Order: sequence, then structure tokens, then C-alpha cells
Amino acid sequence: MEGGGEKMILKPIQIPKNLNENGGEEEAILLSPSSRMFHEPNYNVYVLAIMGWKVPIDVDSIKAELQSKMLKHPRFSSLQVMDESDSGRNMRWVPTTVNIDDHVIVPHITDINMENEEFVEEYISNLSTTNVDMSKPLWDFHILNVKTSHAEATSVFRIHHSIGDGVALMSLLLSCFRTTSDPTCLPSLPDFSSSKDKSNLSLRKNRKRVLWQYLVKLWLLIKLLLNTVVDALLFIATALFLKDSQSLFTTTQGFNASARQRYIYRSVSLDDIKFIKDVTNAKVNDVVLGIIQAALSCYIHRRYGKSKFSLEGMRCRANVIMNLRPAFGVQAVAEMIEKNASVIQGNCFGFVLIPLTIAQIENPLDYVRKAKTLMDRKKHSLESQCTFYAAQLFLKFFGYKGAAKLAQRVPYQTTLALSNVIGPREEISCAGHPLEFVAPTCSGYPTGIMVHVCSYAKKLTFTIAVNEGIVPDLNQLGDDFIDSFMLIKEAADLAKLGTKVD
Repeated sequence: MEGGGEKMILKPIQIPKNLNENGGEEEAILLSPSSRMFHEPNYNVYVLAIMGWKVPIDVDSIKAELQSKMLKHPRFSSLQVMDESDSGRNMRWVPTTVNIDDHVIVPHITDINMENEEFVEEYISNLSTTNVDMSKPLWDFHILNVKTSHAEATSVFRIHHSIGDGVALMSLLLSCFRTTSDPTCLPSLPDFSSSKDKSNLSLRKNRKRVLWQYLVKLWLLIKLLLNTVVDALLFIATALFLKDSQSLFTTTQGFNASARQRYIYRSVSLDDIKFIKDVTNAKVNDVVLGIIQAALSCYIHRRYGKSKFSLEGMRCRANVIMNLRPAFGVQAVAEMIEKNASVIQGNCFGFVLIPLTIAQIENPLDYVRKAKTLMDRKKHSLESQCTFYAAQLFLKFFGYKGAAKLAQRVPYQTTLALSNVIGPREEISCAGHPLEFVAPTCSGYPTGIMVHVCSYAKKLTFTIAVNEGIVPDLNQLGDDFIDSFMLIKEAADLAKLGTKVD
């Protein structure tokens, strides 16, 4: 594997000039400030897309697919280099010739002295200790033709976060896939755009209703401003001094973001998630947050015990990473790739701090209800936009180091990092390989535990990443996610049955 686990040192080089269509020189494109920030020490973050396949992987066909699709995007065929002529330590994209064999890695697997499941877990964990060589574009694709209980084969697409954020990379990745039912059809993502309420036309005819409508809007605006101010102040306090209660998951002094990480993933039925959503009159994200709260409560309660620690007294918050840029549709991305247009426009995300309920609750559905209350409150706030612009101000006045320290500080002060990525609605295939599951995650992010949630077809997958040593029995934590989901589902069944009886 590349990098050998050693920290990569960025050496300045003379940036070559590209010739424009008139024969003149033009400078290589500058990395955006947010992308450049991911090269700062202790903030060297990679996106890992763990994919399980229903059939063994044909390496040559996957190489051909990557060659024909991914390499058309400039960021996957460009080096990131420091410009020696720039005193501001800026980096630029420099196009280069890509040898696909340098990026597709197939380890020689002969005699495995461990179970297949453990081998795959160890291999993915080892990726968190290495870097992609800076002398080539910062991505690679690892193929493990080892059968596990999850899939016939597993692959890991590792991409440096400076190339783009998770939402942009998901759209780009899906452009290489086709639906299993129709090999000529591109995958589709759920459309959450809301239609206009046609009843507004009739409301305008009634002056009293119109007046009431404007009063409600005024109140919502005031509520939005108040919530935003409170959330912004809490974010500043968190960055300065407000740290979560010490628990199994919080980081301690001397925490190393580049330490070895371990990963597990657990899948549940998306239809069951939607059923719970309907019973509680909530959203899918509310149900997901409820499951996370229940699982963490179960794990912490088991480890601490009733007499040793008060769960109700804990300050426990999730640092939720929110995408702020509208994602291109898969169809639009595929068309842009064919035209050699730039699909990914860097990183654009903010942070939202959400208090978590860590407690033993008699009715498991209350975890979802409490999550719904929190999420409804956060929907009436501009916290994510404020944190994004705060990071931009830090970049402007304090440079990359200052902005990186801010980005590291907030995850360090909170308990959990959380991200949600929407996957395709249909089952999909790549080069004739049907996909079993997709589990996105990260390495190098400065937090003790990180949970990624991704939907695919009729599954919802939780990917849990922890720094080695923080959670010694990670598989038990994964099982707690499944057990908590089952308890909430059973409670929803009883609530539905009770409603029918009434």
C-alpha cells in the first residue's frame, strides 16, 4: 500500500504553465481554500467508499470502467502541488498522465491466517495509516476478492477529501453505474424538492387568511433569527471551551487524528425505517438519529453500569456535517463527464451541533420522538450557513492553519461526528458487477467516533469509524445499532397495532 504510514511532506515545485487555445500561457487552477485546508497537519482526511459486490470482481473490466469514466474528470487526473512562486502556500491542480495500474490495487491473497471477515476489516483499517503518494492524483481503488458474510467481494475507493465532498463524490461515482434491471439506464437519487402549495391562490382571496399567513411568516422569521443567534453562540462556545462530558467516545488530551482507525458496517431495512417514520409522524433522519441515540445509550449503559455513572447527567452532542451545495443529478453528471466538464467544485459544507439523548428510556419510540423535536428545532436555524461562513472568515484572516484548527477544534469538543449520504433507489451494477451495499466513511477526521449513514435500494447502512483503542469491542457497538433498531421497530409495531384496536 502507498505511503508506508509516514506523513507526506509537501515539497514546493515549479508549476508548469499550460498553453491556452491562443498559444499563450495560463496558470494551473488553484485549489479552493476549503480543499487546501485538508492538507494541513492533523486534518489529512480521506473519503472511503466501501462497496460490497454480489459477484467476484473482474479486475480488468473495473479498470476499463474507471479509465473511461473517472479519468475524464480533471480532479482525478491532476496532481496537487505546492507552487514555489507563491508565498501564500497555495496549491494548484496540474494535469498529468494517469497510469490506471498505479491506482487500482489488488493485494496478493494466498494463505490467510484469519477469518475472511477479519481480514477485510484489518485491510480497511490499515488504509487509515497510509497516504496516497503525492506524485500521482490522490485516489486509489482497492479490490479484495474475498468472500464474507456481507458480500462475495469487497472494494474500497479511497479519495482525498480535497478532491470533493461526499455528496459530489457520490454523484460522480454513481455515473459509473447502471441500474441492474436496465443496463442502459443511469441510477436515480430520491428527489426531495417540494412542490408549491396550490392552495395559496385561494388563500389570497381571503384577506384575513392572508394577514394571518403574514403574521405566521413574521413569527417564523423571528424564530429563525433567534435560533440562529443561539446556535452560533453555542458553536463559538464549543470552539473555545464548551466540551462534552467525558465518556467512552470523547477524545482526550494528546488525541492523534492520524492514528489507526477501525470500521464496521451494519445494514437495516429501509422499508422498516419508513414504517417507523410513519408511525411516529417523523422523517427518515429523525428515525436514524433516534437509532443512534438508542445504540449509544445501550453501549454506554452496559460499560458504565447503573451505580457508576449517571447517563442523564451527560452532555453529549453530535457534530453533523451538512452539505450546502445542491448536488447535480446523476444524469447531469454523466453528461458533463462526456463533455470533459468539471463536475466537482470543491468542498462546501457547514456544521450543526445536535444534543443527543443518552439515557435508558422505557419506550424505545421516545428516542425517535426526542430526535424529531431536536431536528424540527434545527430546521428553523441557519447554523450550518453561519459555521460555513465562519470557516471562510478564518481562512481569510488566519490562513489555512487557523481554519484547520477551528475545523479540528469542534469535533474534538463534541462526542460524535455524523454524516448522511443519499444513495440510489434502485439496485445498480458497474461493468456487469451488481452492487450488494455501499458504506461510505472517512479516515483522518479529528474525532473519536464517526457514523456515516447511506441508503441504497431497500437498505440503510450505518458505517461506524473509531480510533483504535477508544472502543475495544467495536462489533458489540455495531450489534447495539441492530438491537436498538429492532427494539424501536417492535415498539412501532405495537403502537400501530394499538391504533388499529382503538
